[in-house]
Amino acid sequence: MAGFDWPVLMRAGMQGLGLSSDQFWGLTPAEFRLLLGENAGAAPMGRSRLHELMTSFPDFRKEMGQ
Repeated sequence: MAGFDWPVLMRAGMQGLGLSSDQFWGLTPAEFRLLLGENAGAAPMGRSRLHELMTSFPDFRKEMGQ
């Protein structure tokens, strides 16, 4: 299970929202999400978009003549 990206969350709360350290650490995750906005962040990527990106940006390049 992946943990939280604390530096990103702290920047969003303290720099982005202007919260003090005490205010940030006193929030529940639900309260923090509400402050960020209902549609904050990127939408989850679907399988078709992932396939499109993998096709456009492969991890390797085929050598000439192969």
